[in-house]
Formats: sequence, C-alpha cells, structure tokens
Amino acid sequence: MTVPGGVLAFDAGNSKTDVALVAADGTVLGTARGGGFEPQKVGPDAAVAGLEPMIRAAAAEAGLRLDSVPLVQQISACLANADMPIEEQWLTAAFEARGWAESVYVTNDTFALLRSGVDEPRGVAVVCGAGINCSGMLPDGRTARFPALGKLTGDWGGGAQLAEEAFWSASRADDGRGPATALLTALPAHFGLPSLAALIEAFHFGELPESRQLEAAPVLFEVAAAGDVVALGIIQQQAEEIVAMALSALRRLELLGEPVHVVLGGGVLAGGHSVLLDRVVRLLAEVAPKAIPRVVDVPPVVGAALLGLDHTAAGSAAQARLRATFVVRVA
Repeated sequence: MTVPGGVLAFDAGNSKTDVALVAADGTVLGTARGGGFEPQKVGPDAAVAGLEPMIRAAAAEAGLRLDSVPLVQQISACLANADMPIEEQWLTAAFEARGWAESVYVTNDTFALLRSGVDEPRGVAVVCGAGINCSGMLPDGRTARFPALGKLTGDWGGGAQLAEEAFWSASRADDGRGPATALLTALPAHFGLPSLAALIEAFHFGELPESRQLEAAPVLFEVAAAGDVVALGIIQQQAEEIVAMALSALRRLELLGEPVHVVLGGGVLAGGHSVLLDRVVRLLAEVAPKAIPRVVDVPPVVGAALLGLDHTAAGSAAQARLRATFVVRVA
C-alpha cells in the first residue's frame, strides 16, 4: 500500500540511523532506528540496502507492508558521508533502484540539522559532533556546503579534534615543551589512572580502546570552565572555526545583509557548554551582526522529513503538525 503524498525521511550518521514515515498532512506514522550508515566502507548499494529493515519496522508501526512499492511519494535522505555531489548521485541511484518512492532527494546530513531549526529552507547550520561541518540553503534551491573531509579540505574542530588537542597539550605540559595546564592531571583522573604516562601507555598497548579517547573532549570543557588558560585557548580556536564556516556560508549565499538564523547543533554545540557558546555568539556578532544564532536539539530526522514535505509542497500546516506530533512521540 502506498502512502499518498507521504515522505520517507532518513537521518543517517556514522553511528546510528533514524527513519520516519510521514503522511502528507505531516502526521508521523512510524519511526525506526538502526545502525550507522557508512557507504564509504560498504559501497552505496549495500549501504542503502541495509536500510530496508528500518523501513519495514516504520511501515509495520503504521500498519503497512513493504511488499508493494512505491511506499511513499518522496524519499528525503540526509546522509552522513554524502559529502560530494558524485556521492549524492551514487546514493540517489541506489535509492531509486529500490523503488521505495516515486521521487528521491539525497543530501548531506547537515541539511537535516539546518531544516530542523528553521521555519523555511533558508539559513545556515554548523554541526559540531565528532567532526565539524556546515551547510546553507535558500528557498530557490541554492546551497553552500563544504567537503568536510578533515584537514585535507581545510577543516579543524569537532569532538575528535578537541580530544586530540587535549592530549597534545597535556603531553607537552608533562615534558616541558608547553605551558602548564590542569589537563595534565584531569585526563588521567577521568580514566582512573595515576598519571598521564600511565594513560598514554594504556592507549598505546590497547588496554583502553582508542574510541575512548573521545572522552577527553568533555574533560577539556570542564577544565576550560574552571579557567585553565590552555584549555580556554583550544575552545577559542574551536569557536573561531565554527564562526569561520558560518561566515563563509553566509557570504556565499549573500545573506550577510539580512536577518538569518545560524543553527548550531551536534553533540559539542548542543552540549550546553557556555564556555564555547558564549564565544561563538560573541564572534558571530562581530562578523555577522544580523545573524541570529540558535542552538537546536530537535532530532535531525525532523529536518529530513521537513525537507521531504518541502518537495511535496505540503504546506505550513503539515510542517507544524509534523513538529508537534514528533515532539509528542519522542517526549
């Protein structure tokens, strides 16, 4: 059975994927969550095929079956690792081959964050989680975006970079190459080890998994909030990078001269760290005084679904119902 005018929305990240099946009037009919989406490792066809169990689960919640396709009018897929136009083309073809929808729209997952924080497809978003990325869009379809492939494409920042800088600064303080910092004691204390040397050994020999290095980022914020000069310097650099990306997108879309929202999200920016957010707001006001910063913690799949409703021309009432019904479901 097809959902007339319906949207199948995806917010797919490296660690998890959210799916929402939305009716033409904006009512959320079914949702599902699954694992990460990594087409760069398994290929676009296999990555898209791996979404089918989530689609079946969302359809089942709505009392529907996926046996006959198309299920909806529009797929709106906001995907991590869809960083370049050619990757979007590959993934679009993979979705179209599955036949789940009459029409397919694929874009980077930063656009889901952006659309979740604005009432129309207009503005700029910076996401700062494990990595950092930025996007901007206008109602006429123009966009601004970044490849976001790390230092190769000029990026600095995100939780992984902050954690790396925390260890770097602590190590240099330990052997005298750098200034003193409370990170030297705070990091081993967080991991329950007696010294930084013991902590480094634990990571080097695999006694602690490499993934736990990301835990250094919250420690960095705690130390910075207590006034540590070295930690504050790292946070300042992060704020400057966030604002630099937003400013670039605003300039490219010719939005500097008018009020426009700059949506901030991701684990680092939505974490409530005033030591970072206060700096971002101050720096943004200096270079883009008409920009309106807004921290958003709405699930990005809402933004993906709103983009889908934009494509079906569902109207503002449907968009408002989507926001309201989804909040009820996740509360």
